Amino acid sequence: MNYRLLGRSGVRIAPLALGTDNFANPTPEAESKKIINRALDAGINMIDTSNSYAKGEAEQIIGRALKENGRRNEVLLATKGHYPTGNGLNDRGNSRYHLINACEASLKRLQTDRIDLYQLHRPDFEVPIEETLSALTDLVRQGKIRYIGSSTAPAWKVMEALMTSELKGYVRFISEQPPYNLLDRRIENELIPMCQSQQMGVLPWSPLAMGILAGRYAGFEKNGVFPDASRAALRGGIYAERITKRGVEVGNAFVEMAQELGITAVQLAILWVKDQPGVTAPLIGPRTIEQLEHYLPVMEMSLSDEIRQRCDELVPPGSAVANFHNSAPWMKMKI
Repeated sequence: MNYRLLGRSGVRIAPLALGTDNFANPTPEAESKKIINRALDAGINMIDTSNSYAKGEAEQIIGRALKENGRRNEVLLATKGHYPTGNGLNDRGNSRYHLINACEASLKRLQTDRIDLYQLHRPDFEVPIEETLSALTDLVRQGKIRYIGSSTAPAWKVMEALMTSELKGYVRFISEQPPYNLLDRRIENELIPMCQSQQMGVLPWSPLAMGILAGRYAGFEKNGVFPDASRAALRGGIYAERITKRGVEVGNAFVEMAQELGITAVQLAILWVKDQPGVTAPLIGPRTIEQLEHYLPVMEMSLSDEIRQRCDELVPPGSAVANFHNSAPWMKMKI
């Protein structure tokens, strides 16, 4: 397997990383543990989670799984802080007060003495970046976290953090975790070139575009109805907003193209992200062990120039037909 360097860290990770947003919501604990063990057996060595997934239960499941299988040292364990963890006024955001409390709580839920990659789940425009980076630097020096990263931030905000780290001697971001799939390619305009220039890893989330690229929402473009048990139907809100008529039309054409090529649409969607310039490893978020088994062969696949060009014809580079940045208040463009 071709393991890839994660930014300037010197750490190598598999070309796919295990995302855990489905753990406990809806995937039961027993199934989640099977997914973890199978992923590790297959060579995946990064597990990504957040203190906000299932209100912290995803972290607890991961902690129990790694305790039981004794494989903690095989894993680059990544989690995030930012979103509310309580009802207090300061139980959220990227302040020193909140991040230190959030990190300590994550360590307990994960049953570990360190977090390998601690990420800002979203940028905080009310807290000076110096305060955030100073707190994260202290946590690194205390041995509680090893590396830091960000998620779903604009390129200028990431660059601001990098320059502040250089000027102040703070710990430096090694990665950014943006939404990225064939339906929303906007990070190609600024974020990807910036990460390449600054040697930052890129860990895209939602490579399947919430199943749109797998044909999950076929029919929506005609009747406007979400399929039963789809994420848009179950969770609504920002998840439902990501489903657009044009996006579903592209998804249907993508499924047809995959069938013609003799590959499943799911595998092609993940492969497309995995082999895009600047990408380190997309996050796969299986709900079942069967889904994971279907994703795993992509690690050994390669995207041809011909297929890349056909995908560019569906959605041109740098453009979008669905809004996967709709959980980022800074993104003003609506699709």
